Amino acid sequence: MILTVTLNAALDLTYRVPHLVPHASHRVREVTERPGGKGLNVARVLGALGFRTTVTGFVGGETGRVLRTLLAADAADAGPGSVTDALFQVAGRTRRTVGIVDETTGDTTQLNEPGPHITPEEWDGFLTAYRELLGRGAEAVALCGSLPPGVPVGAYATLVREARTAGIPVLLDTDGEPLRRGLAARPDIVKPNAEELAGITGTAEPLRAARAAQRRGAHAVAASLGADGMLLVTQDGAWSAAVPERLTGNPTGAGDSAVAGLLSGLAEELPWPDRLARAVALSAATVRSPVAGEFDEPTYARMLPSVRVRKAETP
Repeated sequence: MILTVTLNAALDLTYRVPHLVPHASHRVREVTERPGGKGLNVARVLGALGFRTTVTGFVGGETGRVLRTLLAADAADAGPGSVTDALFQVAGRTRRTVGIVDETTGDTTQLNEPGPHITPEEWDGFLTAYRELLGRGAEAVALCGSLPPGVPVGAYATLVREARTAGIPVLLDTDGEPLRRGLAARPDIVKPNAEELAGITGTAEPLRAARAAQRRGAHAVAASLGADGMLLVTQDGAWSAAVPERLTGNPTGAGDSAVAGLLSGLAEELPWPDRLARAVALSAATVRSPVAGEFDEPTYARMLPSVRVRKAETP
């Protein structure tokens, strides 16, 4: 079982319009509702790959009820993989995110609500539940996304330490100060994008920035480089990878699919370059899917053998 943590879960709404024009009224052609937040997206991709996954994080209010209903429906339709709901109920209302897809350009405009306010008592209750989940045979843990109001800025550092104490590999995917503090807890891998990596290290050159993040505590760094693929820096070596063609579509959730690729490769004990190739192929295939948390299977099957993995040169 792989455990994914989404402290700021969301109900994802995707609107598709023929052409997005600022300050104008639009007729929406299609509306999609999905359980959202980075860790939930990761879990759905893992489930599609055939891995048992448990999701936890905060959920509450009517929006949270809808999210859990959709999650249960997904689980009922699951194939070889499954996603188990272990979300922690709180008094506040789960946030919504709105993605507006311009069908003319393929671009997506994203609007993200802040999330419910979490009380100290709710945070303490979640920590107890998290420790119990770690004791149920988790193979790996993914800590993903932003922090809702009220959660301590060092929350991810606390969760990393709990996982490491339990002897469970942990991946951290967040940004800003939560990422900076989480690094000090020595996660097994962090997965920022190039901008987030530059923000915590002060250098824009990805390989130098990844080495700096290692010195601050990360055992391995997987940096998303957008259309240029991904850079992976580990204690065993450094590699870069990209797909041979540029794909158009909806990039929302592509980074979450990359996390699923890295985690599934870890669970199967694949060599680092093979984990990287899977992450890049899944990320590319997600661009061809209309919503986050899904990937286009024919695109993935076509992209995986064509991913170019190269040794990264020391700058």
